[in-house]
Amino acid sequence: MSEVLEVVREVIAWILISAGGFFFIVSAIGINRMPDVFTRLHAASVGETFGSGLMLVGMIVMAGFTLVTAKLVLLLLFLWFMGPVATHAIARAALQAGERPTLTGIDAKAEKDVRKLEEGQ
Repeated sequence: MSEVLEVVREVIAWILISAGGFFFIVSAIGINRMPDVFTRLHAASVGETFGSGLMLVGMIVMAGFTLVTAKLVLLLLFLWFMGPVATHAIARAALQAGERPTLTGIDAKAEKDVRKLEEGQ
């Protein structure tokens, strides 16, 4: 019976690790395809949060209840708290450097309408 549980635990762990790898791949594609620093930053932060989170949870499942699990949990908490902080700091630095988000779709049309109204007054 314990052999079956061991196989189930390993399958669950590898599914989580593979899902984390999938998020990293999608994040890398998003970083290459997005138009400006803010959307690239969003793609990177989502990939980092979900990708590393799922991979670490998979490693936790694989490790069982050991000291390694406690270290992995601490690492997971550190990444989940520091990832958004780092993303926010990079976005603020980009804004201070003069970067502006690329407007598309409805936002771009609204921006044009506002400019027309300002020029008309």
